[in-house]
Amino acid sequence: MKRILITNDDGFESAGLHALVEALRPLGHVTVVAPTLEKSACGHSLTLTRPLRFVELDDDFFKLDDGTPTDCVYLSKYALFDKHHLPDLVVSGINRGANMGEDITYSGTAAAAMEAVLQGIPGVAVSQVCGHYGCREIDELKYELAKEAAYTVCKKILEEGFPLCERRFLNINVPPLAPEACKGYRITKAGYRLYGNDAQVHRNPRGEEYYWLGLHPLQWIPDKKQMCDFEAVKEGYVSITPIQLDLTSYEDLERLEKWID
Repeated sequence: MKRILITNDDGFESAGLHALVEALRPLGHVTVVAPTLEKSACGHSLTLTRPLRFVELDDDFFKLDDGTPTDCVYLSKYALFDKHHLPDLVVSGINRGANMGEDITYSGTAAAAMEAVLQGIPGVAVSQVCGHYGCREIDELKYELAKEAAYTVCKKILEEGFPLCERRFLNINVPPLAPEACKGYRITKAGYRLYGNDAQVHRNPRGEEYYWLGLHPLQWIPDKKQMCDFEAVKEGYVSITPIQLDLTSYEDLERLEKWID
């Protein structure tokens, strides 16, 4: 039986996590290790300054006490799996919200898939886009399309093998649609996200200032070939983007050599 490790960055109680577990259980033996608290936008961070503890909530369902998604994957490999029987696949999600363009660098959801491929295990990140295309509330959709997409992609991986080279993972973003309204799947590149600054200042009852970081609307630089993740989701497709961890800007190597000389 295939072994699947599931995690997320929204915490062990999130509806998206439980939807993913339901979707993937028919494909193999599922183990869940998720953060105790929401860790959205924590990036690819490990916890190095305090101990971490697995808390078993049910059979093969654990929360990692105040751990990050990266911690969940890193520690699970060594604490919960025998080195001869590692997970066949790590799936992170279903995240409530998009992880497209440069948001991938912030994403704890994507970071768990990054850690998986660093550990030599195929990794997939699944995110449910919501709230910016005039869509229905995501809870009304019940993650049905995201569940269908996760099942379809993961089944293909487990039956046919992972389609990418080492240190690369699949980043899936699902449009806010019912399954029957989706146009299909599109292989995409990561788009160019446009960012603003939405830091909001407030005062507590003692008059002391504090800040909340707000949310930015999903805006991007249009892609002429309409091959980016933003464009695909906007048009009603499930976006599947291959992401590599090698961040080297190869086209700048020669230019930099000339510059340093």
